[in-house]
Amino acid sequence: MQLTIIRIEEYGPWTITLGSDREARLQMLQANFYYDLQRLFSAKDCLVYLNRFDEYFAITNGLSVADHLVIESELSSLYKKLKLSMAIGNGETPYQANLDAYHTRKMGELGTKKTRIFASAAVPFSMSNSIPRVNEFVQIMHIDMNNSADIGSKLSPYEMTCLIIKIYARLSEEFVKKESLTFFLGGDNFMVVSNAATKQDAEETIMKVTQGTNIKLNCGIGIGRTGRKAANAATKALDTIRDLRHVGKDLPVYEVECL
Repeated sequence: MQLTIIRIEEYGPWTITLGSDREARLQMLQANFYYDLQRLFSAKDCLVYLNRFDEYFAITNGLSVADHLVIESELSSLYKKLKLSMAIGNGETPYQANLDAYHTRKMGELGTKKTRIFASAAVPFSMSNSIPRVNEFVQIMHIDMNNSADIGSKLSPYEMTCLIIKIYARLSEEFVKKESLTFFLGGDNFMVVSNAATKQDAEETIMKVTQGTNIKLNCGIGIGRTGRKAANAATKALDTIRDLRHVGKDLPVYEVECL
């Protein structure tokens, strides 16, 4: 699979130039930047996850260096004061792709000299080659709490957030052992890019994370050629779990393929 790490370079020093009354402006800037980043990548059948507010992970199966260049060019025209970089990595697992992107950036392997887009020779430059390879796929898990409304009725909003953050931390710690990457989507939803993890891994991890609590997690697993298709399948799987619950069938994990 292919993963791209997008980063706003030298963000900290730049924010200081805005003065001390900058926080509201920065929050609006970050929200707008994420919107445009997601808009541009999703138009190419990719999906972007927020890692930190100055760093983002995009699942970019099928995208060439030239495809990235088009997106980078539009972002640079929209955010002229921001210095952007992209590092493209490939790997059998999401964690390996993350490491490949990290090392590619560290080694300074520029896919194009015009911009700071880092890519190894394994990433095609030409747009004509921007098609997912036959053996390339993405597996995504969409996880949510199926009793969050009940738990939320007993906790204040802030206490509920604290609980969700704890669940996020536990999921991240356990799934990274399976070379999978976990991201918080908001509300009580998480997505795990999980090419190396099995359905049994998902079941065991959910049991381990929720052990000793009254929390119940559902997990829809989706498999597709691209990030958007895999996420679509994962959400369909999660919706199926909810539908089955309404007719008395309790399946915490369900899988949908979209290849």
